[in-house]
Amino acid sequence: MSLPRRLKKANTSWVRPLTAGSGPRYQQIAAQIVTAVEDGVLRAGDRLPPQRELAQALGVDLTTVTRAYTEVRQQGLLEAQGSGGTYVAYSGAETAGTIDLGMNIPPLLGSAEFLHMLAQGGGATQAAASSMDLMSYHVGAGASRHRAAAAKWLRPMIGDTEIERIVVCPGAQTAIAALLLARSQSGDAIACDELTYPGFLAAVRVLQRQAVGVKSDEVGMDPADLQRVCEQHRPAMLYLNPTIQNPTALTLSHERRMALLRVAEKYALPVIEDDPYWLLSDRAPSTMFSLAANTSVAPVYYVSTLSKCMAPGLRTAYLVVPAGEPLSPVLDALRSLALMPAPWMTEMASAWIASGAAAQWLTQVKNELRHRQAIAASILPGNIQADPNGLHLWLQLPRHIDLYRLTQTALQQGVSVTDSESFSTEAHSPAALRVSLGGAIDRNRLTQGLTRLAELLKGDLARRVSNVV
Repeated sequence: MSLPRRLKKANTSWVRPLTAGSGPRYQQIAAQIVTAVEDGVLRAGDRLPPQRELAQALGVDLTTVTRAYTEVRQQGLLEAQGSGGTYVAYSGAETAGTIDLGMNIPPLLGSAEFLHMLAQGGGATQAAASSMDLMSYHVGAGASRHRAAAAKWLRPMIGDTEIERIVVCPGAQTAIAALLLARSQSGDAIACDELTYPGFLAAVRVLQRQAVGVKSDEVGMDPADLQRVCEQHRPAMLYLNPTIQNPTALTLSHERRMALLRVAEKYALPVIEDDPYWLLSDRAPSTMFSLAANTSVAPVYYVSTLSKCMAPGLRTAYLVVPAGEPLSPVLDALRSLALMPAPWMTEMASAWIASGAAAQWLTQVKNELRHRQAIAASILPGNIQADPNGLHLWLQLPRHIDLYRLTQTALQQGVSVTDSESFSTEAHSPAALRVSLGGAIDRNRLTQGLTRLAELLKGDLARRVSNVV
């Protein structure tokens, strides 16, 4: 079987000047891409120009190109490889029935137990609120009952919190973008791990900030290198995912958290603590928000989403603004991005939390993930970093492996995984995969997917790729 190609140099032969009066500019760009793919001018594996370069060439703003690329990607014709660029996707035919090891979503969403809980939650939501209340506008930090439910959910992580400090958000991605808007300016540096959450990188790019990677050692972000970054780049904020980090699965120790906070205090550096996995871990240290509760020099904004413990479709996350910091800039930024969370979903999430159903479901999710991590450890070769209850693991590979060839060949064989390029702030990323364990519908499908991936790593692919330098 021939292996898919990926061009290093962007294919720009399809780019044509935009025409006044021919419709929105983003649609013209999207149409050019689609036509080029249909005509064979753009082929599978071709790299598109970086968004900023294309915007300059066409004389449009960056958001116009971003919107065009997003529209074509939603049609399945493009795939984003993080800092590695945007490429024409291979045919979707081979993805039918694909086992998803690429997305970090909780397991059991298709189970009878979850469907039963969903049905019960829908009924309770309808009974608790009028259709007018559920279908009208709700602008602001959230209804008091929703913020009270958030305080209950957050208590294990940050202790008792005044509900006035809690903002209900339509997902953690929106909360992160709002904080970047509220606490930084265009062109500002934002410090983060060299390998970090792609959604954060996307927000930084679209908002025209600069992600500056901080090096890590075997236990996580290096405080000494954070100090170097602070001296050289004067970042406006520090973004951290300290518990079961995405993608490396490392959890910062109490000592490392304190060391990073000391650097943040020295440089008066506000911190975004994006903490979606804290409740999954049985060994998570105190949150940085709690550790920094008595300092106003380096305020820590805490973000916790229900997407990783409950379900992404709830589109509900909680942002806790530290004492002494104003809410209004964050609320203004949120309103400009998304106006409000979906009331129906927020009401359902609050009902599940208030009734205890959410806590019971979390226990089932953790138990399932414990089994899935054990299955992965028994099948996958190589150096694995993982939390026993984590949604994902970090699989380190020999340097000679071509990650794009590996992931595309895996996709052709019915398995999707995510390589390190999607998470990297640097031009070169380590040879590694993030393998997600929640997307497979059950343990049997997970076993099948992991077995296929292991066979690729052990078999002919690894030997062939070792000759490609």
